[in-house]
Order: sequence, then C-alpha cells, then structure tokens
Amino acid sequence: MLRVYGELAKWWPLFSPLEEYAEEAAFFEDVLAEAQLPTSPTFLELGCGGGSIAFYLKKMFTQVTLTDLSAQMLDVSRALNPECEHLEGDMRTMRLERKFDVVFVHDAIDYMTSLEELRQAMETAFVHCKAGGVALFVPDVVKESFKPSTEHGGKDGDGSALRYMEWTYDPDERDTTYTVEYAFLLREGDEPVYKEYEQHICGLFAREDWIRTLGAVGFETSIVRDQYERDVFVGRKRKV
Repeated sequence: MLRVYGELAKWWPLFSPLEEYAEEAAFFEDVLAEAQLPTSPTFLELGCGGGSIAFYLKKMFTQVTLTDLSAQMLDVSRALNPECEHLEGDMRTMRLERKFDVVFVHDAIDYMTSLEELRQAMETAFVHCKAGGVALFVPDVVKESFKPSTEHGGKDGDGSALRYMEWTYDPDERDTTYTVEYAFLLREGDEPVYKEYEQHICGLFAREDWIRTLGAVGFETSIVRDQYERDVFVGRKRKV
C-alpha cells in the first residue's frame, strides 16, 4: 500500500482538497445526464479514494456504493459521504454479486500498470454494470497526451498544514508506465515541519489499447474530452 493512501491518508483533505473536484464533477454529471439513465439509478465507484467525486455526484443516485483498496481512504470518504455504502476491495478482483446503472473509475485506474491489470479492472466494471448501463473511466493521461510536468500545492487546515511538489516524467517511453515523485512538507500544531517522500508508478496506454481492451471485455466505447483535455472513456453495456 502506498503510504499516501495508508498511514498518510489523514492528510488527504489538505493534499487534494474537496473544492478542487467541483468543476470536473460537474462535467461527469453532464456526461451521465446525457446517458439517459433510468429512474432511481444506482452508482458504483471503483477506487473512490477520499470520496470527493462521489460527494458531488451522489445527489443523482438513489444508491451509492464506494469501494477502495485502502481502509484509511475509505475512512476519509465516510467522513464526507456517511450516507453511502463503503466496501474495501481491489478493483482488479472485486465481485459484489450486484449490478449498477453506472460504474465509475476515476484516476485510481492510473495504478493499473500493465494491459492485463487494466483488462482486469475493466472486467470488474463490466460484470457490475447492468445491461444498458454505462461505465466511465478517467485516466489522467493516455500515451498520446502525456507530457512531463511539475506541480505544487497544499493548504492549511485546523491545526495542521501541508505543502507538496509533484514531478511527473516517463523514464522509459518503450514500456507502459510513467513515474510520479511526491515530496511533502507537513506541520502539526507547534511541532517542527517534517518531510515525506514517495514514488508512484502509474500506467500509460495508447487510446487504441483502451478502446480495444474495453471492446474485448464487452463495452461499446466512445471518448469524450473534458475541460482538462483528458480522454474520458465511456463504455456502454449492450442491452440484452
């Protein structure tokens, strides 16, 4: 388990503040509104993290189920979304024996670092999607749009504060991964500032790989671009 999603999860609201998700959540709301969902639709998120996207989308659904590999991140989400169901599990292997009108996978899909892992996550979405239902996959980048970058951020909280630097690069363009380096400066109360560092390895696949693999598991797929120029893959499960 990566430490930012484990022992450092309590810092998540300062690292990735809720308000920063409002704009993209509004885009997803529009996409789902155009999908002509049935009345009283149900929603499953694979890899919900701190629950920030669900916080904005849950008003559209009568039942919301949020899942994540990290128990600590689920605790963060419960604080935001106490009325939602929370379940711990791996998106590559989870089987709930239930189906939903919408299956949503945000940037947690980035941690699928091989085509086999990507296919497994897509299969999980497919088996949990009702006939005629829709699945949204939102990777941060695809191979064609990848660019090295450096970002920074963070904020002050109630008795604590965080600042971070994020450095993204691709050390080997021949493989299916890229690297993100995180450096954190953390302060609690009157204690001295201390630092943490963590490296994340993320998956990087071509659009053709995404479309082919989604089709192989059974989805009819289209791509929409959001306001950040990301490729959002919309999979529709055929009606029986």
